[in-house]
Amino acid sequence: MDISPGTAFLDEALRSFRQYKDLGERAMAQITPEACFRSLDDDTNSIAVTVKHMAGNMRSRWTDFLTTDGEKPDRYRDTEFETPPQSRAELLDLWEQGWKILFGALEPLTESDMSRTVLIRTEPHSVLQAINRQIAHYSYHVGQIVFLAKHAAAQSPGNWTSLTVPRGRSQQFTADVAAGKLAQR
Repeated sequence: MDISPGTAFLDEALRSFRQYKDLGERAMAQITPEACFRSLDDDTNSIAVTVKHMAGNMRSRWTDFLTTDGEKPDRYRDTEFETPPQSRAELLDLWEQGWKILFGALEPLTESDMSRTVLIRTEPHSVLQAINRQIAHYSYHVGQIVFLAKHAAAQSPGNWTSLTVPRGRSQQFTADVAAGKLAQR
């Protein structure tokens, strides 16, 4: 059975979002709770602030995705960079809430939804464009989370397990994938 291009895109988008969610979670799991709230300097967001911003963006973009502007009137973006969650549990709850809204909006979409128009800050986007925009946005922030987590783990050498192909292991990784021992993420 052939899969339509819109359905194939949506399947791949959901896979990508799940991959970035997992990557962020695996990074945060490797550090102390305190490290989630630490900034490198006054102009750098902590992991907690980044998660708060992502969750606020996800709530705004994906709530009533097909029927309302993705920039909700009750979103105050600037406050997402202030007063982060106070505990790791609260942080992870916020993370889960955002992803739940995203998957709840995307999983029911159909092929015919891909060409619909949605608004983000009054600017028209096809559903496909809006999804691509958010994949890029969230991958950017998950990259920040990974960087900050890896930096925090470096404070205690040996506390970081690579989230991708470890240095010096590319050939072995490729051989393991070819042999069916590992899957590429």
